[in-house]
Amino acid sequence: MPVMSLSDWIPEFARPENLWYVKRLSGNDTLANKAHQAGPYIPKEVVFQVVPSLRQMAGDNPRIDIEAFIDSHPDRRTVKAIWYNRKASEARARNEARITNWGGGASALLDPDSTGALAVFVFVGASGGADVSSLHVWVCEGYEDEVIEDRIGPIEPGRAIVWRPGDALPGGLFAPSPKILAPCRLAPEAMPAGWLAKFPTGADIVRKAVELRPLQNEHADQRLLQRRACEYEIFRSVEEAVEGNRIAQGFDSIDSFVERALTILQRRKARSGRSLELHAREILLEEGFAEGQDFSHSPTSEGDKKPDFLFPSQAAYQNKDFPSDRLRMLASKTTMKDRWRQILNEADRIGRKHLLTLQEGVSENQFAEMEAASVQLVVPEPLIEKYPEKVQPKLMTVRDFLSEIRELSVGQG
Repeated sequence: MPVMSLSDWIPEFARPENLWYVKRLSGNDTLANKAHQAGPYIPKEVVFQVVPSLRQMAGDNPRIDIEAFIDSHPDRRTVKAIWYNRKASEARARNEARITNWGGGASALLDPDSTGALAVFVFVGASGGADVSSLHVWVCEGYEDEVIEDRIGPIEPGRAIVWRPGDALPGGLFAPSPKILAPCRLAPEAMPAGWLAKFPTGADIVRKAVELRPLQNEHADQRLLQRRACEYEIFRSVEEAVEGNRIAQGFDSIDSFVERALTILQRRKARSGRSLELHAREILLEEGFAEGQDFSHSPTSEGDKKPDFLFPSQAAYQNKDFPSDRLRMLASKTTMKDRWRQILNEADRIGRKHLLTLQEGVSENQFAEMEAASVQLVVPEPLIEKYPEKVQPKLMTVRDFLSEIRELSVGQG
């Protein structure tokens, strides 16, 4: 049992002297795909920020011990912050920092079944140039990640948030972002007319990403990932342009401040939840599938059940004479962890459910559960290497899925 509940843990460690690093655990972070990473990846810049004395130490590969507590399970151990500082002139040159010694398979943090879970690393006392005094970790289970994301906003696979409670508004609205200008970030004057007056819809931003990244020479898997990264940058640049001015003007009450913060957080969560679905629709249209004829977007299957996509159409699905073995359903979930079960009852006539995800890996146990429930994972090709070797051959790429749908369409004709 945890030493305290998550609702008590958050205020205990949301203090100005602490630094939060929040990410979703990939298959490389855990032991799911047997990568030799020695623990969750934490950027060198963050390691040096929380253990600044590490950079001042002489000798090869200096290291500092840190008392670490995985409070969610609980687990206590001494981990090591290591700077692999071999000079470039030496063989096997490295210039990396890692936090290691988490305990291997005995650690909840490295447990393959933790793949996809949200993990919060709190470096206690990492302020004013001082080394961290201890490290506290919470590995979320079930829907605990929603509690965290209600506080700091959505955390997507492959992205992390660094948040110092004393320097940011509640909700982590101003978590540090890369200083390098991202290729798709827009200056206010480059935004379409009206975006600054009324925040654009998710579909508007996705269409802008397609405009900026047509990528017609790239296959569908690459297009999907590159455009989604572009869309994220567009969204953040619009958010900064719209909300930055409002926040700079200040607030006349705590209530008005909280209301604004909640609006921004909810918009971020809404964008994160629907973005992948909207990108998938654009890919389908580009690949020559006609909406209403070859697929239905946000249709109704039975009652109030609304899968993301039905193939070839809602009309075909609701036609009892249409063969069930020629029907397909596609759901989209950026992260799935325990949420994949939500799709099982979205279309009763379809036995095998396809699920498009950006999650960076699952454990073999998790995948076995999905197989038993007839869930077929659709994973963009560049992410497949993050899955266990035994699982990789059973994954379907976006191109694979499009080919299957195309074959069904040809057979229908």
